[in-house]
Amino acid sequence: MTTAIHPKTKFDDLFIKEGLNGQDAYFQAIDQTKKLISDVSAQTRGPFCGETPQMIQRAVKEMKLAAEKGQPLETVLEDVETLLLHGIQVNHKACIGHLHCPPLIPALAAEMVISAANQSLDSWDQSSSATYLEQELINWICSRLGLGNTADGTFTSGGTQSNYMGLLLARDSFCQQQWNWNVQKKGLPPEASRLRILCSEAAHFTVKKSASQLGLGEDAVIQVSTDCHQRMSLGDLKEKLRILKADNLLPFALVGTCGTTDFGSIDPLDQMAEAAKENSLWFHVDAAYGGALMLSHNDVHRLKGIERADSITADFHKLFFQPISCGAFLLKDRRHFQHISYHADYLNPEQDDEEGLIHLVNKSVQTTRRFDALKLFMSLRTVGLERFGDMIDHTIQVARETAQLMQESRLFTVINGEPELNAVVFRYEPPFLKNNCDAFNKQIHSELLHGGRVLLAKTVYEGELYLKFTLLNPRVTMEDMKKLIADIVELGDNIHRREGKPS
Repeated sequence: MTTAIHPKTKFDDLFIKEGLNGQDAYFQAIDQTKKLISDVSAQTRGPFCGETPQMIQRAVKEMKLAAEKGQPLETVLEDVETLLLHGIQVNHKACIGHLHCPPLIPALAAEMVISAANQSLDSWDQSSSATYLEQELINWICSRLGLGNTADGTFTSGGTQSNYMGLLLARDSFCQQQWNWNVQKKGLPPEASRLRILCSEAAHFTVKKSASQLGLGEDAVIQVSTDCHQRMSLGDLKEKLRILKADNLLPFALVGTCGTTDFGSIDPLDQMAEAAKENSLWFHVDAAYGGALMLSHNDVHRLKGIERADSITADFHKLFFQPISCGAFLLKDRRHFQHISYHADYLNPEQDDEEGLIHLVNKSVQTTRRFDALKLFMSLRTVGLERFGDMIDHTIQVARETAQLMQESRLFTVINGEPELNAVVFRYEPPFLKNNCDAFNKQIHSELLHGGRVLLAKTVYEGELYLKFTLLNPRVTMEDMKKLIADIVELGDNIHRREGKPS
């Protein structure tokens, strides 16, 4: 018979325990980790170390992934330091490539609480008070967006999950109303091949991805052309709807984008809501990027029409400055959550619903979920709505002034000369550059990145390569941007002289 190991002698140093001294090991680990973060911050000189992918991969491959007998945390943190120094420094002001924000300090404090408390936001008896806080915060967001008293929602991992949920509920709601068909029980109806989703050409790729995962296929997504500001063309939307109906197809959902990934463009939401109403379409708004305008002092009017949406995607790990991941899916009529609700006797029995006990798993495609609502709660309380609005407005103003400055220099082509959010899409096109513009701008991007100076994004517009500033960091000023623009011009001149680019 095997004798059980006495837990006090073997495991007490690995967990938070009850009592006065129950957190000593935890605090020691936190102190060591704080020193690591401090050391990395002290060594950081730019947004990226500049090393090649192959060199970084080699450094990671050399790390021991597991230890038979275990090692001191200090030893493990040495490798973690290597990982961080070879990673992307999102807090650096020159990290302006993607929708990847610097996180707020109160949200980082919340992450410590979340991980230590380890609540699971599926059943009430795994989260209790956390359940109610998430629900109250969802109610507050729905109210802020004007969704009405029937609205509800759930925190999600981000835009991909939220967009998926919107189209899932749209599909199942349509099948129920059109054919009295329960997709949960019966699967897709025979007519499913006729179902169509409409979105703009600039919509997020997850619209197509969701259609493929929902059994409709990517071909079920009909892309509507955009205007010169990369917003959905209402004229082409009308024409696409006419064609679909003439072909005996069944459009059931219209997706509006409030902040496209590249340009930050906002579709004409109010007019799209009207078109959705006239054609009996589910109106889903992907506001993963632009939804933060709900806190803006200057640009909240750009959300007009979002209150008419049937469902909304919101991401807080973009312009709400939350650590990844933190998003939400919002629903105008909570009754539609019935299409994803399941009950298990051991988790969320139906009897609990009848007694008014809340189990958040009833309205999520996830089961186990983190207490991510705490991050937003602590940030809203600590920062305050006034400063939140100031931060958002500042980033947008810097983007607009940057776009104007670049256009005035006549050395750049700026696609979105009047940004709606805080993205600027451009390419360097000085007089001496008559051809090879794509290759030249790609080289500028590469030398800025691998020189550890600036992390920009690359994108393609009308078949040509462009660069992009995504100015999510409120610490970035116009002085920073003026210097960066001057650095790009200087680098371009150096490349031209060094490599003898044709004039």
